[in-house]
Amino acid sequence: MDPAESAVIDEKGIVGNANRGGFRAITIVSSERWRELMKEVGANLGPDARRANLVVSGLDLENSRGKFLRIGASLLRIGGETRPCLLMEEAAPGLQEAMTARWGGGAYATVITGGNIAIGDRAFWDTPSAVDEKVS
Repeated sequence: MDPAESAVIDEKGIVGNANRGGFRAITIVSSERWRELMKEVGANLGPDARRANLVVSGLDLENSRGKFLRIGASLLRIGGETRPCLLMEEAAPGLQEAMTARWGGGAYATVITGGNIAIGDRAFWDTPSAVDEKVS
């Protein structure tokens, strides 16, 4: 994945991304969880090695299925855990196995509301009542 300062999200995911659409329109990884994994396997890879679309900070993605995540102008619905693939083992020995605990592979989401996002935008869990008002 190529790092970017900003992006546009539409109903299919991040505009310009090679694989757009479907129920895994956006993939998300936690920077804090990634650092834990790097420590655990003794590697020094950036989160771009995970090949996720978005890196968030300050959020625990574990067990977030069904939650709504607001980032910038976009609203995403977490669909579930992103399971680590064999490429993670190739990136660092032991990484694939380490990622199986506590949603270390991150989460995937569908787009409820698209919009512009940028590094530094606040990412937070939206409340169901606020989401109902926005989605209706």
